[in-house]
Amino acid sequence: MRPCFPLILIGASLLIGDVASAQEREKKVRNDRQAVEEAGYWIYNDLPRGFAEAKKSGKPLLVALRCIPCEACAQLDAQIVDRDPVVRKLLDQFVCVRIVQANGLDLSLFQYDYDQSFAAFFLNADGTIYGRFGTRSHETESARDVSVEGFAQALAGALGIHQTFRGKEPELLAKRGPAPQVAVPEEFPSLKGRYTAALDYQGNVVKSCIHCHQVGEALRLVYRESGKPIPDQVLFPYPLPDVVGLTLDPKERARVAAVAAGSSAEKDGYKTGDKLSSLAGQPLLSIADVQWVLHNAGDTGSLKAQVLRDGKTIELPLTLESGWRRRGNISWRATSWDLRRMTTGGMRLDDLPADTRRTAELAEDVLALRARHVGEYGAHAAAKNAGFIKGDVLIEIEGSSQHRTESQLMAWLANAKRPGDRIPVVVLRDGNRIKLELPMQ
Repeated sequence: MRPCFPLILIGASLLIGDVASAQEREKKVRNDRQAVEEAGYWIYNDLPRGFAEAKKSGKPLLVALRCIPCEACAQLDAQIVDRDPVVRKLLDQFVCVRIVQANGLDLSLFQYDYDQSFAAFFLNADGTIYGRFGTRSHETESARDVSVEGFAQALAGALGIHQTFRGKEPELLAKRGPAPQVAVPEEFPSLKGRYTAALDYQGNVVKSCIHCHQVGEALRLVYRESGKPIPDQVLFPYPLPDVVGLTLDPKERARVAAVAAGSSAEKDGYKTGDKLSSLAGQPLLSIADVQWVLHNAGDTGSLKAQVLRDGKTIELPLTLESGWRRRGNISWRATSWDLRRMTTGGMRLDDLPADTRRTAELAEDVLALRARHVGEYGAHAAAKNAGFIKGDVLIEIEGSSQHRTESQLMAWLANAKRPGDRIPVVVLRDGNRIKLELPMQ
C-alpha cells in the first residue's frame, strides 16, 4: 500500500434522479467502493482509522467528502482519487480518507457548504482544522470554481501549516465553528427515524444515504418548523467572494482574478493579482477558506486581510456593507428545491431577459419572473394545483411589482409568510393578465 490513505469526500446531491436511474446510482456507489478499496490508496468510509493512522505516522489527514452520483466535480474527484500527477506526490504525504455519506458525520468538526458535491478538509491528528477545499456556483458545472491545480496548492499549504503547527494553534481555532444544533445529521428532527449511522450495502445503499444537501435542508427546517425566521446565514450560506466584488482564481489558493467596478472590494483597494494570505486572522488555503470566514462574519463590519502584492505584504480591510449576503445567488443550490417547495409551490423561476421584457413592454426594474419549470408531483405540485403553468411570467406579488430575483423572492417569502398563507399573484400568459394565489407550504 502506498503512503497515502483515502481522502474523505462528502457532497451534495443535485437532482440525482435527473442524472441517472436508481439502478445506475446503486451501481455507481457500489463500484466506487470496490474500485477505491482495490486500489488501496484510500481509507474508505472509516474516519476513526484515518485519525489512528495520522497519529501513528505523524502525517496530516486529508478528509474528502463526495456525493458519488452527482456529476458536478466528477472530473476533479476522479483526478484526486486516481492520483493525478499534479497531486500524487503531495497525496503521499497525507493520510487520506474518502467519505461518501453524511450518515454519522461529526457536525462539530465537519461544518462546510453542504451544497457541495465535493468538499475536503485538511486536519491535524488532534482534530485541528488547517483548512477547507470545495467551491461551486453552478448546478452541474464546476470548472470555473475548482481545479486540480488549486487542490494541489491547498495540499501544499496544508503541509506548510503542518510542518510549523506548534505555536499556530490559536490562529487556527476560528477554523472550527460553534457547537452544532445536533451531533450527527440523523438526529435532525426532519431526518430522525429515517436513517441510521451507516449505509446499507446489504440492501438499497443509495436509499440509506443522507446526502449533504439534506443537512442544509434540515438546518433550515429547524427554524421553519418552529415558526422562527430563517437567519440570512442559513438562507445564504457560504457566500462567494464575488458578493463583495472579488473573483478568485480557481487554480490558486486565494489570488484575485478580478475586482468588480464600484464594489466594496474596489473601494477597499484590492487589485487584480493580489494574493490573500489571511482573512480575519485565519490562513487561507483555498476559496472555501474565504467562504468560511465570510459565512461566520457579521451582517456588517470590516474584516482584516493580509495581502501579498509585488512581493510585499500589506493589510487591507474587506468591508461588509448592509445586506451583503443577499447579493448571492442561491438558486443553483440543491437545497433551493426545498425552498421552492415552501415558497414557490415547486416553480423554478428565471428573470426575464431584456429583449423579452421589451417585447412584453416590461421595464428592466420591475418584477418579471418566468416559470421555467412547474413541479408535477407531491408538495412540489402546489403551484400547478393552484393554476400556474410553465411559461407564466410573475409580474405582481401582493400588488407589488418590485423587482426581485428568484433568490430574493424565495428568501422574502420564507420569512415574511407562513405555511398556509395564500399570496395574490398576477401572471402574464399569452399576453393576458391572470390573477392566481400562490400557496405557502
